[in-house]
Amino acid sequence: MPAVWSAPVRFVECDQQGVAFNAHYLTWADEAVNAWWVAAGVPYGALAAWGVEYYVKATALDWSSSARYGDTVEVDAELAQLGRTSLTLALTVRVGERVCCTVRTTYVATAGGRPVPWPDEVRELVSAG
Repeated sequence: MPAVWSAPVRFVECDQQGVAFNAHYLTWADEAVNAWWVAAGVPYGALAAWGVEYYVKATALDWSSSARYGDTVEVDAELAQLGRTSLTLALTVRVGERVCCTVRTTYVATAGGRPVPWPDEVRELVSAG
């Protein structure tokens, strides 16, 4: 289930040459992850009802071109891997058809600060897409 989040690149997100600063790609990816959960049927805060939270375990970015002031970035998010206690999302940050950056982030389900299996209901929802 690709979920898309988009926003214009703001002046505050750029350096003096009008190029988006690299840390903002993670912010945009986080926004897309939130949209991905909602599209999967898990709105913000719903995981708490199942007694779990999730945390970033690892993330990697690979840039191929720059987003610039005035561009509109779009971020596609899709499930790349679903493990017992973790899931990995693949995110593509683009301007139109031009890919700017790819992001892979692995999240771990936790309860009480320890990894736990994703609840069956969550697994079904995120796998359905």
